[in-house]
Amino acid sequence: MPLPAGVYRADHVGSFLRPKPILDARETLDNPATAISPASLRAIEDEHIASVVQSQISNGLQSITDGEFRRAWFHIDFLQHLAGVERHGSLSSTNVTTHGVTPPKIVVVDKLGHPNAIQVDDFKFVEKSVASAAGGKDEGKKITTKVCIPSPTMVHFRGGREAISTEAYPELDPDFFDDLVKVYQAEIKDLYDAGCRFVQLDDTNLAYLCDEGMRAEAAKRHGEDPQALTRKYVQLINRAVAGRPKDMVIGVHLCKGNFRSQWFAEGGYEPVAEVLFKELDVDVYFLEFDDERSGGFEPLRFLPENKIVVLGVMSSKKAELDDKEDIVRRLNEAAKFCPRGLDQLCLSHQCGFSSTVEGNNLTEEQQWAKVRLEVEIAKQVWGEDLSV
Repeated sequence: MPLPAGVYRADHVGSFLRPKPILDARETLDNPATAISPASLRAIEDEHIASVVQSQISNGLQSITDGEFRRAWFHIDFLQHLAGVERHGSLSSTNVTTHGVTPPKIVVVDKLGHPNAIQVDDFKFVEKSVASAAGGKDEGKKITTKVCIPSPTMVHFRGGREAISTEAYPELDPDFFDDLVKVYQAEIKDLYDAGCRFVQLDDTNLAYLCDEGMRAEAAKRHGEDPQALTRKYVQLINRAVAGRPKDMVIGVHLCKGNFRSQWFAEGGYEPVAEVLFKELDVDVYFLEFDDERSGGFEPLRFLPENKIVVLGVMSSKKAELDDKEDIVRRLNEAAKFCPRGLDQLCLSHQCGFSSTVEGNNLTEEQQWAKVRLEVEIAKQVWGEDLSV
């Protein structure tokens, strides 16, 4: 069975280390007196996105993103463009701030809405950059522009009822969730109409529900059993992507935290695996498996024959290269639990290299060396054509 269109044996989650000019430009935003204009910031981003597109292609990747260069946080910079959503201060949850990290808090202050497409212009710019990059589509090589957006669960999980206006939504079910579904359906439709055929939903929350401490905190915050919350989130995502055209591929990425090479949650996928694999209506899973915190590969036994897992057994957190033979061994170990073995697996790092603007603790040169090693391993395991 061929891979879904836009999925490759050597794949990646989406973000790359920000170049210094982008970091410098974003630093000015903290002070209104020195802040550069949005147009000036976008021009700097454009220049370096065109460059990172070229770098992805020249280093062997075929799934191409903008590196998330237009974002400070993988989720906040998208969600704050929804009508009714505002960014207020920081979260205070002890489990989210285990390492002293306090992400901004998303608050729903009014009815949710989708007045304008959020990612369409960004998608079009990457498409244009891919078309003009040497070694791109003109050589006949399969290349896909992938759009990464936060999962709809990100609007609910971390803040819960307290972060959603009781005036706008006296009851969360069904009104709040119905509106949340509608805004995601609208964004996905806008992206499809613009030519996008691959959307990846980034969802830390289903992964956090593998952590016993976070499961207990979630039960307290949301007032319901973590298993019921898992199923509610799966149903939410299913509704959000329902009705997508047959030629649009949907992926979901589960990650247990990625901030300056730090992690936030631990625990194997067993608590969510059966619902995740059997009930979630996506084509491909990008899963974190880079160390013992992620548990064993046994949960892959629930994987249906028609789905793919991009196995994140390599690490974007550390500067040193992964051991090639160890990666091959782990791929073969995971394949034992999949109905179709290695045919259902692809390879990636466990997360992006820069889920937030700060990035992980490695250099750009080390980042690309890790990407090249990944491509080399994938060709050794599956052959030269990484699209089959």
